[in-house]
Amino acid sequence: MAAGLSVCDGAIAIRGGGEVGRGSVTRLHHSARMWAIFAYRLAMASVVILFFGCGGSRAVQESSRSLIRIKGSDTMLLLAQRWAEAFMREHPGTSISVEGGGTEIGIAAMIKGETEFCTASRPLSPEEISRIAREYRSLGFSVLTARDALCFYTHMDNPALSLTLDQLADIFRGQIRNWKDVGGDDALIVVLSRDPNSGTHGYLEDHVLRGGRIREDARILPGTAAIVREVSRNVHAIGYGGLAYGENVYDLDVDGVPPFPENVRNGTYPVSRYLYLYSVRPPEGMQKRFIDWILSPAGQRVVQEVGYVPLYDVPAR
Repeated sequence: MAAGLSVCDGAIAIRGGGEVGRGSVTRLHHSARMWAIFAYRLAMASVVILFFGCGGSRAVQESSRSLIRIKGSDTMLLLAQRWAEAFMREHPGTSISVEGGGTEIGIAAMIKGETEFCTASRPLSPEEISRIAREYRSLGFSVLTARDALCFYTHMDNPALSLTLDQLADIFRGQIRNWKDVGGDDALIVVLSRDPNSGTHGYLEDHVLRGGRIREDARILPGTAAIVREVSRNVHAIGYGGLAYGENVYDLDVDGVPPFPENVRNGTYPVSRYLYLYSVRPPEGMQKRFIDWILSPAGQRVVQEVGYVPLYDVPAR
């Protein structure tokens, strides 16, 4: 199970067990006398109308945007949590909840109206765009938030330090099964993989396996942190994930290029990608302020601190 982050009026709580989960969304409870309750229910009815694109006052619209729900990519979970914490400190009164679960699950929740934003480690598929268009008569809203590398993790004692993209494809497809065939020890390769709901899983199959499938006997683990932990304990294991998770393991060079931030930025590392935020419509009010903040030096500085690559050179504080 994964952990979720709830942030409400400056109070932050991690919920759920395990390293990546679907923590509970913060619920706001109100109690008041009869007329206050009546007025509150009227206000909430107005918020629902506004959410579906109808008219209403700017004040009520702004209030409806003060609760921001984010769900999706486990690769981006830590980054989204740090964004939420920093934004809440700068904007008291705004409540943000952050959950993982995987890119595919986040996109489905966004289309159902269960979350304002989806974090994703891949582009929307044509089918997902079609679903948004049918439900909302919109092509949706997409923003690039950071750059990342698809890293391949091995144990620190594994002598294989650099592999070609073709060798990696053969390992994950199951055509290479022994480390001795790629410069390592005479030992079977233990392949670790993300869940198919993961955008990183899909990115690997599309851009490394070129439409192929990961070998059937690969061990499926719930998130990147779990893969990193297992690789750090198993000298014969190999796994994959984002740039920010490679502690206590070795990040392989790919085609002779290490996954350093400068190589991701200049495009020499062969498997780099953008990290996205999606919504079904262009954001307004506090949601727009949140997006603007993510793209500002303050938000991009968080990207750098977490371990991903900012969209531009971040000025010093």
